[in-house]
Amino acid sequence: MKHFDLSLYLVLDPDLCAGIGMVETARLAVAGGATMVQLRDKHAGTAAMIETGRALKQALAGTGALLIVNDDVEAAIAIDADGLHIGQEDMNALTARGMIGPEMILGLSVETEALAAAVDPSLVDYTGVGPVFATPTKADHKQPIGFEGLAKLVNASPVPSVAIGGLKVEHVAQVFAAGAKGLAVVSAIAGTPDPEAATRRIAAEIRKVRP
Repeated sequence: MKHFDLSLYLVLDPDLCAGIGMVETARLAVAGGATMVQLRDKHAGTAAMIETGRALKQALAGTGALLIVNDDVEAAIAIDADGLHIGQEDMNALTARGMIGPEMILGLSVETEALAAAVDPSLVDYTGVGPVFATPTKADHKQPIGFEGLAKLVNASPVPSVAIGGLKVEHVAQVFAAGAKGLAVVSAIAGTPDPEAATRRIAAEIRKVRP
């Protein structure tokens, strides 16, 4: 049984993190209570992902926070990440699981009830559900689903779900009310003047509403 906490899931964005860098942003966010950190950089090659990923792994060592790599399976394996997250347009879950082995966490993005219901829990450990709202950090996102849609997708998913898409501190209660196990945030932490304080505010709200 894999143990992971989806409650406060930071997705790193290289542009938003440009001021202090992704590693320092992650370090501060984890100090503030982030439970998982995803390295996402659609423009970086595998070598750059490995370099950043190794620095992130070192920064997160001993914190209990887990490192997930978006999309780049080769990088995820090379840095011995805690997990890999894939989208519907990336490789399929069976191929990904075959490449990363049984121990690594595998997350899969789902945007519709049908996709959520089709998830194979023997392959996938959690679903990323959304986008709840439209978000400028992902230009190619699908139609926003809102909290009503979130609840439907979470209900359809056979594995725990983390909500994503334009989420901020004021949405915490609604995310958990919809049945999600956490919220994935980008701009609510990355690029803020004080990422640690921003994370602390979200973590405090989660403690109030988490079942």
